[in-house]
Amino acid sequence: MSPDTSNSTPPLDTIDWGRTEYQAALERQKTLVALRRTGEVPDTLVFTEHPPVFTIGMRKGAEQHLIWNEAQLKAKGVQVIRSNRGGDITYHGPGQIVGYPIISLQARRDLHAYLRDLEEVVIRTLATFGLQTTRRDGQTGIWLDARKICAIGVAVRSWVTYHGFALNVNPDMDHFAGIVPCGITTGTVTSMQAELGETIDLDDVQARLAVEFKNVFRNTAAPNEQS
Repeated sequence: MSPDTSNSTPPLDTIDWGRTEYQAALERQKTLVALRRTGEVPDTLVFTEHPPVFTIGMRKGAEQHLIWNEAQLKAKGVQVIRSNRGGDITYHGPGQIVGYPIISLQARRDLHAYLRDLEEVVIRTLATFGLQTTRRDGQTGIWLDARKICAIGVAVRSWVTYHGFALNVNPDMDHFAGIVPCGITTGTVTSMQAELGETIDLDDVQARLAVEFKNVFRNTAAPNEQS
């Protein structure tokens, strides 16, 4: 006999893919989205790390915020890929934790609330490391004053989310010189390492993100439904 789960919290899984190429990770996300839509997997947070890449989002004019030319990109070993996520241009690379939540929003079809929840996960995580961060009106992501430490860009298919957040832990900050990060000209970018003055253990940050993800989303996650 199956256990009675009528009063239980819907499951929330976490998966670590290790380092993955950006395009390959996108295809794997799409597979998970399809499985989530049919209820074959629960809401899931995927962790990964990408080789150096600039991704250009769906925002109009985002490609204009790429600064480096082809020769510079080749010399620095940075790819450029167009993405179907929301937002402008951003950087992914080693030393950065990328989180891809595959979450059903069927129970509450509110993308703005979902984005605020994602931000809350990162805000709570950084607070445990002594960093008091904020939101900026009209600009998705996490900030310390005018310094952006986490970029967020999402997509939704049949009310199942993919793409997600990129938290700068110990990345090569010089790579951000190749773009206008997120198209923002009124601020800069930063990392946990830059703010705290030491290299931060990626596993420690990832573990805390997983805890806060479950804390924030366990009350909003939808059961495994078929859509």
